[in-house]
Amino acid sequence: MAAAGTGPGAGTGAGPGTGTGTGGGGSRPRGRRAAGGWAPCLALALGWALGWALGAEPPHRCRPDAALLPPPLRRLAGAALLRAAVPRLRGGWSPCQLYRYRPGTATGTATGTGTGTARPDGTGPCTRGWHYALPAAGLRSNMVTQWDLVCASRWKVPLEQTTHLLGWTLGSVAAGLACDRFGRRPTFVVSLGLAVPLGLGVALAISFVMVLVARMLFGAALAGAFLSLYVARLEQCDPPHRLEVTMVAGFFWIAGELLLPGLAVLCRDWRVLQGAVTMILALLAACWWCPALLLESPRWLLATQQLERARKTLQALAESSGRGADDQGSLMAELETLAEGSPQPRYHAVCEIFSTRVIWKNSVILGFTAFIGSGIRHCFTRNLAPHLPRFSSYLALVGAEAVACLFLCLTAERFGRRAVLLLCTVLTGISSLLLLALTQYLLDLIVLTLSVVGITASHAVTMLSIFFASEVLPTVVRGAGLGLIVGASFVGKAAAPITAIPNSRGFFLHHLVFASFAILSVLSIMLLPESQGRGLPQSLQDGESQRRPPLFRRPPREDHLPLLAPRGIPHDYSRLVSSTKRALGPRHSPAAAPPQT
Repeated sequence: MAAAGTGPGAGTGAGPGTGTGTGGGGSRPRGRRAAGGWAPCLALALGWALGWALGAEPPHRCRPDAALLPPPLRRLAGAALLRAAVPRLRGGWSPCQLYRYRPGTATGTATGTGTGTARPDGTGPCTRGWHYALPAAGLRSNMVTQWDLVCASRWKVPLEQTTHLLGWTLGSVAAGLACDRFGRRPTFVVSLGLAVPLGLGVALAISFVMVLVARMLFGAALAGAFLSLYVARLEQCDPPHRLEVTMVAGFFWIAGELLLPGLAVLCRDWRVLQGAVTMILALLAACWWCPALLLESPRWLLATQQLERARKTLQALAESSGRGADDQGSLMAELETLAEGSPQPRYHAVCEIFSTRVIWKNSVILGFTAFIGSGIRHCFTRNLAPHLPRFSSYLALVGAEAVACLFLCLTAERFGRRAVLLLCTVLTGISSLLLLALTQYLLDLIVLTLSVVGITASHAVTMLSIFFASEVLPTVVRGAGLGLIVGASFVGKAAAPITAIPNSRGFFLHHLVFASFAILSVLSIMLLPESQGRGLPQSLQDGESQRRPPLFRRPPREDHLPLLAPRGIPHDYSRLVSSTKRALGPRHSPAAAPPQT
């Protein structure tokens, strides 16, 4: 695809005029690179959505314990035994209680209640386990049924969900630091490689504690792969296509979430399902060792002054697009001359963000909005549970995510990131405040409508906050900065399992705090710059030079992309090489280059 006003062969000053040599030789490598940026999202989404199936709580009741019944009632069976042993509630049998009878209770002929003249003397907890109505989320067994994580042990399910999200948080931060120090591609490959044994560890766990630890580490590995892939994909796109390419990856992620219920029905057992997802990740890791599917980011290599690696990567891009190094002679020659001076790579630590003003401000605001968008979602999803079965609620959430993704595709490129983020945050805040104040007075249909609008808007807030942050953070600290912001979004997600702990009375306070935060974030969003149509900032100085434009003014479009572009090397890299040369100083200019021995 080409930017408006340019064609596949439009000259940009960095390549050979308007030649037509882009034929089929270049489309296949570009397709491989596109698949390399999109296809892994399917497998990563399967790993992310596993928690929905593994922790699903099926309907259950206590198994009758004949030892608790008076001797004459111990001969009962079937429905009569259930009536004598298990209390009856409005929605069915009691899930956590059994009748208790006073010792020596006299009994007569059984009546319609199955207890004759015997009367229960109270209730107590289950003593012989539980009977589960299966399947749950398509599975005949899961972690809940394996270790009876119900009733008094029900708190262990949200504990597992919280630790899993903690793993995603820590993995995002660690992977961000690794991206800026070792590169995007190595971090992605290593994270995928670690996810395979950790996934097998979950499938083979023999105790709940083992599952707890293995799931946390498994989430950390998946987060590392997600973040490094996100950054690498973004840095290989030009401004007109960054949003489009990222949203297509979002649709691949949604497709993975939709595939999980079908995979669960096929596998039937939670260990088999975990093993199947792990094998998909193993296949992915085996394929993505091939550099053609995911190249290292030339933008990061130039920003960190790794000129020889940048030259080789750009040459590979040119050759895979049907144009050899001869077509890009001036750029390659300049890079080769700069590399002769053997400049040392220059890496930047995430703590350097704290010494900046504009970058720090942007990071805090976007981290705050990502946190709010993820945390407030539980306030809306809780209203779906009484009206929709668990599977339908899952599909509704995934559908809302798809609608949010489509909405961003249609609006964020046209009206700008800041204006759309402001609109979605306002919708989230208003929906939350209305539900907070008027739920008991509204019709169920209105409550459901406001909940769906709030879920969709909060999804859009989270996705756009992360994408916006990736565009305004400079390349030298993009991985670490984005890791902190993505980590903040997972901290917000952890609010849902925490408030799901039985007997938790913090939901109203949780709803009130996040609704207030959503309104507060509306004011802070106005302080952000606009990244639509602009090139990615390279250095800390570039990040500090970003200014806040008028809300609805469209900025000029810039540069071109290597991921899907018809030309071998986009002209933007010529400017990046020039800025790299200025950063290296005069001693690395062609005239001052030392002779080679």
